[in-house]
Amino acid sequence: MTGVGRQATMILAAGLLLAGSSSLRAQVMEPLSYTNAPIGLNFLIAGYGYLWGDVLVDPSLPIKDIDAKVSTAVLTYSRVLDFWGQSGTFALVVPYAWLSATGEVAGQSRSVDRSGLSDVTLRLSVNLYGAPALSLPEFRDYRQDTIVGASLMVTAPTGQYDPHRLINIGTNRWSFRPEVGVSKAVGPWTLEAAAAVTFFTDNDEFLGANVRRQDPLYSVQGHAIYNFSPTLWAALDATYYTGGRTSVNGALNDDLQENSRWGATLAQTLDKHNSIKLYFSSGVSARTGTNFNAVGIAWQYRWGAGL
Repeated sequence: MTGVGRQATMILAAGLLLAGSSSLRAQVMEPLSYTNAPIGLNFLIAGYGYLWGDVLVDPSLPIKDIDAKVSTAVLTYSRVLDFWGQSGTFALVVPYAWLSATGEVAGQSRSVDRSGLSDVTLRLSVNLYGAPALSLPEFRDYRQDTIVGASLMVTAPTGQYDPHRLINIGTNRWSFRPEVGVSKAVGPWTLEAAAAVTFFTDNDEFLGANVRRQDPLYSVQGHAIYNFSPTLWAALDATYYTGGRTSVNGALNDDLQENSRWGATLAQTLDKHNSIKLYFSSGVSARTGTNFNAVGIAWQYRWGAGL
């Protein structure tokens, strides 16, 4: 897959992991987040993800031995823009989730099923160095070396939420995730690293009228991407994140996160307009909760910029 076909791949995993707790967002692994594409190119992405295991555990909830299965359908629109001579992207991610969970509440076994809209996400990504804004004819001669970029992901409290339920699809709060990253092309390889921090507003309707706060969540991720051909690439992905301790009405919970994950991604261009992507990820270690497995598939259609 060429740079034209890769530009929106950072949106796919993020959208497919937007159902459930906020820590899922910190676990998003995004190969090729900072790459180049022709200005004016548009992407429409339809994806499906399936997550199972310790997906929805919020350590501040009185739930033990939870086992959950979450299916998420995602629709994403993204466009490549010119930011002061460098390329960047704007993306809107709209997810819908179905979840089924069992666990022990106050010593009794309980099960729950939910479905509905999850929290909508906006993402603005700007390449600061190494990815000039180019038209499609100019882009054909572009070869990546080193790219440095930054992004901001904003998640809005639009998902289904009931303050009297222990488990919800929406989070009933805003989150803001600034990130900086670097991408280096070395022959058929592309090596990437990024660091981010997620800030959360308060949920003032937690199990009624309680106020739940969460400390910032810090994360790093790395990717090794191999280009088998101009239309086929694969990546090994890894992430580590820490922080995110919560409190309810000022009482601290013992839920500091120190978790890590690994994953793999495979993407194939079908023609100049269409491509498909597959991914898998799994937990390596988890101090508290959200040690789950995930698989997903996404179809991407691109148009504009004279393509």
